[in-house]
Amino acid sequence: MQQNNGLDKNQLISFVLFSLLIMGAMFYFQNKQATEQQLAEGQKTTQVTPATPNATKPAVVANLNDSVQATSIQQVQLKNKELTVSISTLGGQLSTVELNEYKAYNKNTDVNDKKLLLFDQNNSSYGFQFKDKTGKIFSTKDLVFTPTQNGNTVTMQANANGAVIQFIYTLLGKYTIDFNVKTQGLSQLVSDTKADFVWDFTARQHEKGRSQEQTHTEFNYVFDNYSSFDYDGRTTMEEPDETLNWLAIKQQFFAMVIEPQNGFKNSQGSQDMIDEGDFLKKFNFNGQVDLAGGEMSQNYKWYFMPLDLPLLKSYDKNFDELLPLGWSFIGTLNRWFFIPMYNLISSWGLAAGWVIFLMTIIVKIILSPVMFKQHKLSAMMRVIRPEIDEVNAKYKDADPMKKQQETMAVYRKAGVNQMAGCLPGLLQVPIFYALFRFFPNMIDLRGKSFWFAKDLTAYDDVIKLPFSIPLLGDHLSIFAIACTVVILIYTVMTAGNIQQPTQEGMPNMKVIMYIFPITFLFFLNTSASGLSWYYFVSNAINILIILVIKYWILDEKKIHAQIQANKLKEPKKEGKLQKRMRVMMEKAQEQQKLQQQQSKKK
Repeated sequence: MQQNNGLDKNQLISFVLFSLLIMGAMFYFQNKQATEQQLAEGQKTTQVTPATPNATKPAVVANLNDSVQATSIQQVQLKNKELTVSISTLGGQLSTVELNEYKAYNKNTDVNDKKLLLFDQNNSSYGFQFKDKTGKIFSTKDLVFTPTQNGNTVTMQANANGAVIQFIYTLLGKYTIDFNVKTQGLSQLVSDTKADFVWDFTARQHEKGRSQEQTHTEFNYVFDNYSSFDYDGRTTMEEPDETLNWLAIKQQFFAMVIEPQNGFKNSQGSQDMIDEGDFLKKFNFNGQVDLAGGEMSQNYKWYFMPLDLPLLKSYDKNFDELLPLGWSFIGTLNRWFFIPMYNLISSWGLAAGWVIFLMTIIVKIILSPVMFKQHKLSAMMRVIRPEIDEVNAKYKDADPMKKQQETMAVYRKAGVNQMAGCLPGLLQVPIFYALFRFFPNMIDLRGKSFWFAKDLTAYDDVIKLPFSIPLLGDHLSIFAIACTVVILIYTVMTAGNIQQPTQEGMPNMKVIMYIFPITFLFFLNTSASGLSWYYFVSNAINILIILVIKYWILDEKKIHAQIQANKLKEPKKEGKLQKRMRVMMEKAQEQQKLQQQQSKKK
């Protein structure tokens, strides 16, 4: 099964490059990207025809209401604090669903001021399909129902060749709609023991960042009595052996969930990208439900809800998995550290941008002991550099393995552990990815402005271009540019500590270090501006820390004296990793000598 990891192509390649560079990897890469296509201002969109069901069905489909006129279709409205819904008499299905407390992005005003409609009469169609005794298929989508309303309950009733079908909708609280299905006399028409629930849906764009929202729009579902969760974000989903407890079509901040009383069996689904316009993806789902004696009497529930973590957890149905906070440790870091920290600081009444600013400072304080060790190691490397240069000059024409062994011996005698410099980079990788998940999915940040950024969960596009640049798009993000400049300054300040490779064919690490900030610009230009703001502050603090440590904390003369004292002592006992690396290098050197001897004999 193909799944979506929450990254579009540009972001995935940039993130992988970032991680490899931090851990000191020396690999070259190639970017193979697709240009993001966006709709120009004021462009009209055409209605997208929903996909046909993805299950194998008889070719003949019986339409019981060929003569139905559009004028005979009615809409019955229900409303509570959270939802406003309309139910159509054609198909007896929900035709309009509006979230009253939220607004959708309006590209004409560049703010969230449109009605947020998850269903809007032309993007969703669902119903049950039955096979009659002649082998023909008929669907409740084609029936015209008669409505009866009693408060927040609407009963839709239709007659299908003598069988009575009732859909009973009750608007409950907390974004929930009870959907009860009852039939009478259906057993006289059908010969099968099952029916198919078919849902065609076309996801409408609600957020500013089309590419980002499209990446987060996908199938989600649970099975094994609500304990197991899975998702499909690319093309098809197939679950022939599992009974789905609920199925959701999730977007960046909102989800539509259908929960069947007895589950969906033999589920199949498909989804197709839509390159431009007001729609993002086209979905089709087909799941089997059982009939009891040829009749259906089952309860379903619809949920149309924002992806707010406390709300999702309150249902106790594993809905919190809909919020893509990351897997394993990454998700735990977001759930138990970053989200509580954000909620605590935002409760002080600060603007969202200043909340992120304080979050950055707190993270830096927590990592400060590790960062101090890193900068102390850098200072020790600078002090010992002349001796390393002497070794390189002495063994200039020697075997590269021998040269590397002598270099490691100098570090060991001086008490310098090169591996200690990797720890800060390793620690920052999970933090980076946790924040990459946090900022675009934190609904409390949605629509929150800060300075020139109108929405911290989307990119800022104050600088708009009259053309589109591959990988960058048709805008330049100020936060992304500022972050790139700060990272370049930090790179210039730290690049002197990078030891250049002495072996032939190895890449120049300084070149890679300078390429990284430019690559970061491509990544951040279409990412959440909150993420760019965080990394701008983070790297600005890094620069201040380097200056403070260099001029006020670390004394290189004392470090040099300490290194000389270390040399007079017995060499520090090798760590397990250092010993393993030394043994590997010695074996490699012996093997190389053996190959050279065999070559001379030949």
